[in-house]
Amino acid sequence: MCLAIPVKVVKKEISLALLADVQLGDYVILHVGYALSKLDPEEAEKTLALFAELNETGASGAPAAS
Repeated sequence: MCLAIPVKVVKKEISLALLADVQLGDYVILHVGYALSKLDPEEAEKTLALFAELNETGASGAPAAS
């Protein structure tokens, strides 16, 4: 299974070889260390909120055990 996730570019080292004009604060799709495409900040934040919700409920949809 392959997974690409939205990330905000802050300081960590990722490869920007596939993209031009990426600045600190931009959101990109990250896959195995490579930024694949830039994202709209609003859409990126919505996707990250959904990931956070999934993490809280677990894959089954039930609340995660503490």
